[in-house]
Amino acid sequence: MGKLWDGRFGKATDAAVDGFNSSIGFDRRLFRQDIRGSVAHARMLAKVGVLPSADADAIEAGLLGILADLETGALAFDPTAEDVHMFVEAVLTERVGEAGKRLHTGRSRNDQVALDLRLYLMDECGVISRQLETLVSTLSRLAREHLGTVMPGYTHLQRAQPVTFAHHLGAYIQMFRRDHGRLADCAMRMDVSPLGSGALAGTPYPLDRAAVAETLGLSGITANSLDGVSDRDFAIELAAALSIVMVHLSRFSEEIVLWSSQEFGFVELDDAYSTGSSIMPQKKNPDVAELTRGKSGRVFGSLVALLTVMKGLPLAYNKDMQEDKEAIFDAVDTVEACLVPFTGMVATMTVKREAMRRAAAGGFTNATDLADYLVRKGLPFRSAHEVSGKTVKYCLAAGTSLEDLSLDEFLSFSPLFAEDVYEALSLDRCVMGRALPGGPAPSAVEKMLDETDLWLAAL
Repeated sequence: MGKLWDGRFGKATDAAVDGFNSSIGFDRRLFRQDIRGSVAHARMLAKVGVLPSADADAIEAGLLGILADLETGALAFDPTAEDVHMFVEAVLTERVGEAGKRLHTGRSRNDQVALDLRLYLMDECGVISRQLETLVSTLSRLAREHLGTVMPGYTHLQRAQPVTFAHHLGAYIQMFRRDHGRLADCAMRMDVSPLGSGALAGTPYPLDRAAVAETLGLSGITANSLDGVSDRDFAIELAAALSIVMVHLSRFSEEIVLWSSQEFGFVELDDAYSTGSSIMPQKKNPDVAELTRGKSGRVFGSLVALLTVMKGLPLAYNKDMQEDKEAIFDAVDTVEACLVPFTGMVATMTVKREAMRRAAAGGFTNATDLADYLVRKGLPFRSAHEVSGKTVKYCLAAGTSLEDLSLDEFLSFSPLFAEDVYEALSLDRCVMGRALPGGPAPSAVEKMLDETDLWLAAL
């Protein structure tokens, strides 16, 4: 396939340079958006009188035919083509003749690719948003089943205070809802058309940029032609948002790896979401969680790659910017590849209520409640904290728990203790007492879940 810019050159491009320069191996995935943008551009050219209507009709029919053939596999991508844009235009010209050569009037590959990438990433924001909605819905259903399932909450990976499994899941619900919001913000800033920016300085043709944007379903147009072709903030912003998604998935994965170990025994993963060992027949490995945790690095790397490519580029377009696509494509692909199996793993895992409760009971997670009990009796909190700490120290030395101390033992630490201390130390009471909005009490968690379900229903 000949180069569309051959007129300026007196010799063929070196084969090594051809391969080095080509992007069709990865930007071919933009063909739908490229054809969609070209159809809108051709219609506008005819509307403003730059292109004869008959040519516009031939171009549109030819482009839609190419789209159909690419979708079905009847047309294969030419690996020698420089990029998807030149490939589509060359095939169009072969099919419709001279009219095909008029399609690029008033347009550069610079504003063309900027449009294609925006359209593609907006579509992928929608895909990932729907995957996050499915994950949030899954977590919400699971949380409702475990409103009363007591487990230890941790700080420094040390047992800290009793919470519920529903409350713990609720933390991730909030994380993934924020991720969903960030994707919506990204899509909002992508939602403008750079077509009409030309190579960098616009075009002398009387283009109706707003009409093209409206045809494409975009909310507006870019306000500066230099920025229109050289802006990749939207790709960087998306990579950053996807990196945060992967932080959340990785943190959750780390907990599932811990919880599914024999040391914790809080959950058992379904066989369909686990793997075995080639040598140790007893093994059941949390590979989905581990691989999700590992793949976070790929997405972080894509973000760093995009920042590095863009940080030193003068205006406007530079060939360096071709490196944007593989990075953001890989970030998108990785997140989408993680969310589906991760959601299935969480939906099918078995929660070991008894093991969670035993862990909460065995780690003095109610020691803070012991201090709060003394505060309610009139002791200043710092003094109550000291008494509670000494009581825990005594229990550790005696090999017992707070709940198993006699009243006389309690009284040896403070005369404020009474029979009602045992009720105050109950794990269920400890959880139920924290009913403030955002707290672990079942009533508070249920309100959060109700609000989450309303959010899901409104999407």
